[in-house]
Amino acid sequence: MAKELDLIEEFRDLSLVCEVTPRSVKLGMLKLTNSFLEKVKECQKRDRKLSEKLVLIDEGKEDDF
Repeated sequence: MAKELDLIEEFRDLSLVCEVTPRSVKLGMLKLTNSFLEKVKECQKRDRKLSEKLVLIDEGKEDDF
């Protein structure tokens, strides 16, 4: 039982929603992110050529991406 309690404490340290019931432990709201993908998204927002291409696609003047 001590091992299980240690595991629960480790999950609490991860800031997860943790609900302990007499028969189970429920964890929720787990969100995994990739900082590289977040950086790519931010750079894409500032990319002038990409923005111009997206405008042409929206206007129907370009259909290939």
